[in-house]
Amino acid sequence: MTDRPAPSGITPSSTTPSSTTPSPAGPPAIRLGYHGSVEVAHRILRLAGHDPAGVLLSQYDVADPFRGVRDGGLDLMIVKFRLDEPDLAVSRVLAYDARAAVVGAGHPLAGRESVSIEELADYDAFERPGTMPDYVWDEVVPPRTPAGRTIHRRHRVTDVPRMMALVAKEGAVHISLVSLADVAPPGIRVVPIHDLPPAPVALAWSRDAALAPHIAGFLARAEAAAPADGAPCAAAPADGTATAAGPAVRAARAGAGGTGR
Repeated sequence: MTDRPAPSGITPSSTTPSSTTPSPAGPPAIRLGYHGSVEVAHRILRLAGHDPAGVLLSQYDVADPFRGVRDGGLDLMIVKFRLDEPDLAVSRVLAYDARAAVVGAGHPLAGRESVSIEELADYDAFERPGTMPDYVWDEVVPPRTPAGRTIHRRHRVTDVPRMMALVAKEGAVHISLVSLADVAPPGIRVVPIHDLPPAPVALAWSRDAALAPHIAGFLARAEAAAPADGAPCAAAPADGTATAAGPAVRAARAGAGGTGR
């Protein structure tokens, strides 16, 4: 499984930052952490009008998501959903990522244009990974539907590739985000959930770290350029080409996530 090709100067990595080296005359590269689709990071860079050569992207571990900014390995990280960590500062909302169910191609819901969260209570979902805060995971995978049905969180998730493999082989359902269509391999479908609000996307950093001027400037430009109505993280392909997710996700990307929670 691979991400879409990254813009020149940005090389995503699951373990180490890109080897891109900024000009010696310029400021140090901004070390930016992301999880899932790198296209969300690309959108934020475009919002800020930032030179891709000045950013080192690293994919952080979802089981220990805040380690990088807490130990100084990352300057900033992309966060989704509400964050309430006393030692972390969070930007204003920069975009929204629509909700979706990740299912195998043979799953009964795979061919649907969209699904309800009420329907997903019929299937086993995923438990909270590692040290991910409970209150965050409760937004990712709600413990109950709006009608009061219990969502059974039985499967363990450690990273996106293993989650995708379990979904494909075991019939599990992962309640997640439309942006995962960017990294979905063949045999996986990403079906929009029409009755959950989109996840807000923002940047977070350590309150203990003094932001260098070029990082503070990056944040300020991204916040100033973010649409007030909350644009989706990704648009449908201009040429209408198919993705692993199929037409439902292409439609959701074009129209979902345009409003707040």
